[in-house]
Amino acid sequence: MASTSPSPASLSTPLLSDSIAPAHAHATNGHATNHRHHHDDDSDGGDPFAFLSEDRPPRDRGPSPADPFRNGTPAWGGGAYAWARTLLLLPVAAVRLALFGLAIAIGYAATWVALRGWVDTRGRPREGGGPMPAWRRRLMWITRISARCILFSFGYHWIRKRGRPAPRELAPIVVSNHISYIEPIFFFYELFPTIVSSESHDALPFVGTIIRAMQVIYVDRFSPASRKAAVNEIKRKAACNSFSWVLLFPEGTTTNGRFLISFQHGAFIPGYPVQPVVVRYPHVHFDQSWGNISLLKLMFKMFTQFHNFMEVEYLPVVYPPEIKQENALHFAEDTSYAMARALNVMPTSYSYGDSMIMARAVEAGKVNCSNYMVEMAWVKDIYGVSTAEAMELLEHFLAMNPDNDGRVKAQDFWAHFGLDCSPLCKKIFHYFDLGIKESITFRQFLVGCAHLRKQPLFQGACKTAFEKCRDPETSEISRAQLTDVLRLSMLLPSDDKMLELFKTFDIDGGEKISKDDFMTCLGKFRS
Repeated sequence: MASTSPSPASLSTPLLSDSIAPAHAHATNGHATNHRHHHDDDSDGGDPFAFLSEDRPPRDRGPSPADPFRNGTPAWGGGAYAWARTLLLLPVAAVRLALFGLAIAIGYAATWVALRGWVDTRGRPREGGGPMPAWRRRLMWITRISARCILFSFGYHWIRKRGRPAPRELAPIVVSNHISYIEPIFFFYELFPTIVSSESHDALPFVGTIIRAMQVIYVDRFSPASRKAAVNEIKRKAACNSFSWVLLFPEGTTTNGRFLISFQHGAFIPGYPVQPVVVRYPHVHFDQSWGNISLLKLMFKMFTQFHNFMEVEYLPVVYPPEIKQENALHFAEDTSYAMARALNVMPTSYSYGDSMIMARAVEAGKVNCSNYMVEMAWVKDIYGVSTAEAMELLEHFLAMNPDNDGRVKAQDFWAHFGLDCSPLCKKIFHYFDLGIKESITFRQFLVGCAHLRKQPLFQGACKTAFEKCRDPETSEISRAQLTDVLRLSMLLPSDDKMLELFKTFDIDGGEKISKDDFMTCLGKFRS
């Protein structure tokens, strides 16, 4: 995650030299003459920054009003009925908690015995390991029954099921929507599948051991090498009928069940038939989704319900498209649409990246944190912006002091980048502020930055900016030269800001900005 310290690297760069012209018009020193000479040579009298006015980001429909991550249950209230129910069921909750602890202990003990001496899970599962021997799988039935007891302790006394699992030989991969921590427990009991999980889960007490018994496929979603290895392991285990089903939650995170978010493609790249499963939690008073609610609070609310309803529906198998090149994308879309129809919900372009963005806004103490979501699947598809890049831009945006609606005012925008209220600075801000509301959302900021990097003239503007600032003798930019040029053109107010800006460009710390340093910094977010 990026530092929160302001860094004007990718935003202000192509705009820096657009304002040099007024400085040349009034300057009388030798540097100004030389800079004018370079400008005339490079730009042939044209304005390389015209796209800031002529090719602005497209006006889109704005973010979807949907919030797929919000839990709909009031924090601790819910009216007189909720309080009366909670007080009445406190003794029951204590019994349920004891049953939960006992089931965890028995399940852990059985799993420990089942894994004892098995080389394929010594320490942690290894890639290329063979399937669990039959006698060990039979012993794991104790843990599976313990998992059903855990569900019972949470108030899932009966679970309504529709359809049935397809034969493993027909559909070796199962995908499901993900609403709570309940689904993994249910599928552990129902199918005892191999799952794909974050590496961090391996260290969880008790749970880590049970996960290892499922011959988990670990993945670091931010590592391309890890994702590739995980896909290869999914393909290997799906191809061998000696393994159990491979279970994935393609949304990559939990939602509130009222929407489907964009699917990741790991389950679909191998090209095996997939059986989609949809899970519902019908409720009136208590939303069981694991959204913006802590785990302990969610568990407590489950313990203090008379009964928690859960429905599981196995859908018909979805087969991969015949055209190999279209496999992952179209296969994922076909499966998503089938699940959305069964759930009677709307697919969205939100993704796991949006949940990260919202979580960072919560961490920063912002109000209405859902206003920061940008529909990352759409942004990535249209502009090629990764979640990591979006998170870095979010740090810049948060440093601009957004208001309670998640909007940054023009004055705060300029202050963050050390700018002043000049015609050029207004031009910079209005590149993002398409509605001329004198404030922008994070979505506008992100889309504006992403659109900027796609402009054909962007690289030319960067080169022109360097030519205007560089010393004609050394072809480098000193701190003094950068200060002179920018103070004349953009009225940067403080030495601290100038030093910070210079350090941003001086990547190698050589006290001089070379062309490579300059272009690397300006192209930081360029495709």
